[in-house]
Amino acid sequence: MKYTPNPAPVVEEMLKIMGISSLDECFRDIKTDLKIKGGLNLPTGMGEMELRRHMQSLAAKNINTEDYPCFLGAGAYDHYIPAALEQLLLRSEFYTAYTPYQPEISQGILQSIFEYQTMITKLTGLEVSNASMYDGGSALAEACSLACQNAKNRRKVVIADTVHPHYLQILKTYTLSGRMELVIVPGQDGAADIAAMIQAVDAETACAVIQQPNFYGILEDCTDLVKAVHANKALFIVAAEPISLALLKSPAEWGADIAVGEGQPLGNSLSFGGPYLGYMAASKALMRKIPGRIVGQTTDKDGQRAFVLTLQAREQHIRRELALCNICSNEALCALAAGMYLALVGESGLADIARRCYQLAHYAQERLEAAGFKLKYPGPYFNEFAIAVDNPAAANQRLLENGIIGGYELEGALLLAFTEKHTPGDIDRLAAILGGR
Repeated sequence: MKYTPNPAPVVEEMLKIMGISSLDECFRDIKTDLKIKGGLNLPTGMGEMELRRHMQSLAAKNINTEDYPCFLGAGAYDHYIPAALEQLLLRSEFYTAYTPYQPEISQGILQSIFEYQTMITKLTGLEVSNASMYDGGSALAEACSLACQNAKNRRKVVIADTVHPHYLQILKTYTLSGRMELVIVPGQDGAADIAAMIQAVDAETACAVIQQPNFYGILEDCTDLVKAVHANKALFIVAAEPISLALLKSPAEWGADIAVGEGQPLGNSLSFGGPYLGYMAASKALMRKIPGRIVGQTTDKDGQRAFVLTLQAREQHIRRELALCNICSNEALCALAAGMYLALVGESGLADIARRCYQLAHYAQERLEAAGFKLKYPGPYFNEFAIAVDNPAAANQRLLENGIIGGYELEGALLLAFTEKHTPGDIDRLAAILGGR
């Protein structure tokens, strides 16, 4: 598509209507010392081959996870993406910025969302899934908002501080509306303080939240907390890593009313931080309160299987003040990738991937302990754990100099994640370099 700037007569007419004499006056509110002086100082134009070489040289400065083993997790994980998924996702029928608002949108798009929803319900064990949300953090914030609306006069959200810090930041932003009161309960040794959370739950509580595994990779035992939450007629929300659900208890088995999480591990690349997708599933009782959109299955006038946008409790369709959520869009392309990924690997394949991640993480613990490192926090984990390190930044720099992307830097620790892309050899190198050998 060519970019066609407005011709001078059109610009003059627009300026006249606006009551100004030049384009510079459009930017008069910007301080003079902030404006560029003497032009943009751009280099001379390049030929096509020269420009291609220049762009390739710039791209080569990026560190990529194909050449560097990546042990950085903390919410985004370097899993293998099948080649078939990458090719299918590029088809023009899917690769569009259009968001399905109308119920009569393409049956193919609707079916892809329906299949995605079905797979999310199977993973979480819950009955209803929406079409996806922006990311794991916004999904959790909307789940807490749903809980407060469902409880009417209750505003209290009890949450462990072992939940991802970015999720907590988003939740804090949501509290500015005055409809939500956040009670963050400090954890102990990298795990949630369940006893303290139970003590914080009362008749004013709308919901309680646990992340599984939590930000530090530790698996939480929610048994007693769920009982206390439901005894107070509040909702229990689990933010779960999706691949772990092929191996661990589902949110529904824990007694969760709502499950949310970051869907990036399901066939979506790291992409320097996004776009990602948030998944949300809930019990059938909350179906009409779940934010976003839900695709349903029906039959057309000829009795053939058909799909339609069934529920859309959003400000675009009802009076704004009655809207359950002001998120207009879903991450359709990222959700499609997640659906394709789950279909390609299948149930047994996903379980194999989860088992491989678990096994490699525990092999890594053995190798790191042999190199002199101890776990920062005790407790069971899935594919991620923190090791005590005196200078995490220096350790990461040493790893990078040796062709390895290290972990997430904590205070006095390094948080390391392990996926099926790693080999025992990668882990041996990690342990050797960190151990100074």
